[in-house]
Order: sequence, then C-alpha cells, then structure tokens
Amino acid sequence: MSTFLGMPTAPPRSPYGTGHLRGDRTFPEAAHDELRNEQLRRNLGRATRTIRTKRLDVTGELPDWEQLRDAGSAIKTDTMNRLPELLEQLERKVTERGGTVHWARDGVEANEIVTRLIRATGSSDVIKVKSMATQEIGLNEHLEAAGITPYETDLAELIVQLADDRPSHILVPAIHRNRDEIRQIFLDEIPGVDPDLDNVPAHLAAAARAYLREKFMTTRVAVSGANFGIAETGTLAVVESEGNGRMCLTLPDTLITVMGIEKVLPRHQDLEVFLQLLPRSSTGERMNPYTSMWTGVTPGDGPQDFHLVLLDNGRTAALADAIGREALLCIRCSACLNVCPVYERAGGHAYGSTYPGPIGAVLTPQLAGMHAAKNDPNSSLPYASSLCGACFDACPVKIDIPSMLVELRHQHTEQSGTTAEKLAMKAAAAVMSRPTLFTAAQKAASLGRAVGGRDGTVPRLPAPFGGWSDSRDLAAPPKQSFRAWLSSAEGAETMRAAAEEGAGRTADTPEEDR
Repeated sequence: MSTFLGMPTAPPRSPYGTGHLRGDRTFPEAAHDELRNEQLRRNLGRATRTIRTKRLDVTGELPDWEQLRDAGSAIKTDTMNRLPELLEQLERKVTERGGTVHWARDGVEANEIVTRLIRATGSSDVIKVKSMATQEIGLNEHLEAAGITPYETDLAELIVQLADDRPSHILVPAIHRNRDEIRQIFLDEIPGVDPDLDNVPAHLAAAARAYLREKFMTTRVAVSGANFGIAETGTLAVVESEGNGRMCLTLPDTLITVMGIEKVLPRHQDLEVFLQLLPRSSTGERMNPYTSMWTGVTPGDGPQDFHLVLLDNGRTAALADAIGREALLCIRCSACLNVCPVYERAGGHAYGSTYPGPIGAVLTPQLAGMHAAKNDPNSSLPYASSLCGACFDACPVKIDIPSMLVELRHQHTEQSGTTAEKLAMKAAAAVMSRPTLFTAAQKAASLGRAVGGRDGTVPRLPAPFGGWSDSRDLAAPPKQSFRAWLSSAEGAETMRAAAEEGAGRTADTPEEDR
C-alpha cells in the first residue's frame, strides 16, 4: 500500500538501539540464568512479601479504596482522550510562569536537549532525582559520553550507579542487592568512606548522605522526572521518601525536568486522588514523606531557570493502539511487580527493559515495538506471565494487564508470519471442523495411553511439544472418548437412569417450589 498526500502514517516508536527499552536476550533466556541466583530470589521474595503486606494493611483501612481506584482510572482515561489539548495547556501555563518547554519526539532528541541545556550553564556536573524517564532514554550514559558527570541522589539509584549495575524494580531499583553487597560497593566506590563501615542500614545511609551532601551544596544544575504535571496550572509534582528530591528541586540554579507526556493530569484537584493511591500502592504508606510541587520560576526562591522536556518516545504509538493505550494509565507505583509470581522469581533484569514486571511486559512492546529486528527480545515479553490476574487486582488505576498481554500475544502471532505454531493451529482447525476426521483423531489419540505412566500421565511429549511438558504433565488419553461412551450401551443406560431420577425428583417437589 503506497502512501499519498493526506494519508496519516503510524506514529513512530522508540528508535531501535537507543535507551533501555530492549534487552539483548529473550525473557526465557535471561530468566533461565536469573533463576539460578539464589541470593537474588531470597532478596526479592523477602522484599516483595514485606511490601505486599504493608500495602494490604493501608489499603484495607480505606472504605472507599475501590472508589478511589475507579476515580484514578477515570481521570487517566479522560487524560488519554484529551492528551493533545492538555499538553498544549500545560505548555502554555509553564511558559506563563517563566519556564521553558521543549518537545522531544524520542529519547535521542531528549538527550540532546538536556545535554545542550547543561552545557549552556557551563557546568560539568549534574545531580539527579530518581527518574524512570531518564533511565528509559539512557540519559546518564549520554551525559557521560558528552563529558558531563551525573550523580544519582536517590539511595537505591546511587547504589546501582556506583556498582555500574541496572535497576531491577520500578520503586526499589537495588532490590536485588543485600546490605553486605551494598557495604562493599560503598567501600569500593565512595571516596573517603570509613574503611570500618559495617552493614547496618543506618550507617550505610549515613555514608551515602555524607557523600551526597557535598554534591547538593556545590552542583548548580539538577535533572528530575515528574510524577505528575498539572495542565490547569502548569505545576509539576515529585513524590519521594528520602528528601533528596527536595534538595535537587530547590538548591540548584537550573532545573531540567524530563516528563513522559502521559504524566499530565487535567486539574490540580486530581492530585487529591493520586496522592492517596500512589503511596499506598507503592511503599505501603498512608502518605509519602516528601511531596514537592513547583510552578515555573519564582523570583528569589528555588531554581531561576526551569526547563520542561516533554518526552514522547513511542507514547503516541501506544496511544494509537485502541487496547494498548491502557498501558499509559500507569502511575509507576510497582504494585503489579510486588504481586507477580513471575517477577518475584525471575527478577527485573530478565525483562531487559527499564520497565520490568507485568506493566513492563505490556508497556515496553508498546513503546519500542516487538518486531524491530529479527528475533526481537521484546516479542517474548507478552509471554512472561501466567495470566493469574494478580496484577489487575493490585493496580490502583485498574489497568487490565492480563487482557493486554493476550492482545499483544495476538499481535505478535499475526506479525510473525508462518510459524510451526500457526501451522499446527491450522491443522487442528481443519480436523475439528470435520466430524469424521475429529472422530478418527480421537481414536488415534487413545493410542497415547501406551506412553502413559502408572499415575495416568504422559511425562514427556515428543518434539515440537517437548517444551510444554518440560514443566507440566499431560493426562493420558482415556480408553474411549465421551462421544464414544455416550453412543455405547453403557452410556445410553446411564443417561436413561439419570433422566428417570430427575423426573422423579420433579414429581416429588411441590408445584409452588418448582
């Protein structure tokens, strides 16, 4: 089909080979290795169980929790339906208050914009608030290549950065590290740290605080993300638990905020809903310790040069998908990760993306695509789920992740061309749509009893079905099919007896109770 003037084209996805929206291995390959890491599994199991318990306690306190979820979902759905106008309103309000708005089609443009703005200040250092968006586009790596040193100030992000590691959780990036590992990282990487530092969490936090305090007081440029952007007022909001965000957002002369376009909310009043949903769903707290909000530039108070970079990077492509757009409702609380049995065992690195877990399995393919290259690792993500539905139950904005996973599996199948699975399904359809062939297939299947074990199961299927039976047993075929039994003398007699019994019960029941 040729393109002609006036025909709209599909929105672009995140460019292949940029940022951190694609791993170098499929999920099954990566998970296979991660499952061997017993320390990782212990860390994940302990942390996710703790967060799950706290979340259930604080959400159970609210009699209107389900109504809050409905409200959050409705607000985000309305936002997606009006996204262009809300973003224009946000730009207008930020500009009116002295800020500057930049539009970035993808991570490459966003990185270039941020680098140019930092260079314009003359600074070679920058402090950062924890930000999924900047991790998504690989901003730190881009800055370092440009001769600019970024310093992560969130404790977990600092641990990951010092270890030259990758985050494995949306809320707790260093969840895969234990306190002994963290102690050693600090001893190896923080200049001047006490060589007698032990693994007591308070002492580790104090070492990080002493290291970062100098950065807060001397670095004149900060980069942040944003949890929410309010179109009505041009206000940006960051919620966090350590106070490092407050330092970054108030002390520097220049503040650069990178925000995904889906983070906008229509009204300031909408924060009432999300500031109840987010902390309870993420950290299991009734409210987050630090909520920082700023609107443009205030003379003599806080940064005097504010820039907002609005990031697309595949979000418009996700918005164009009638089903997939629901992934953009996500508020990055990580509740779905903490209840997911697959994530708890495989860990975040197996997903290969900044966004791990159930939400990552649907959001990453929407942003970066599943068929950008041959054997694209992202095409395996929709299958990284048991479809148990726990993520849907936990999501504070009721994203139907299981249904989206099924849809993405369908899209992957449709775009994969002719495969062995497709041929097998076509053959099955041909047999099942022809009664004679179906009856013959049932008779042939009964021969499978010969390979069944004493427990009545078939422990191993032949290729190409061996992968299915690697982790489950198949019930051995019965001696005869239901249809064969029903047409036999035994079946006819059983059905006749059942009909007579049912008629007798009806006759004994008073007419008014029938």
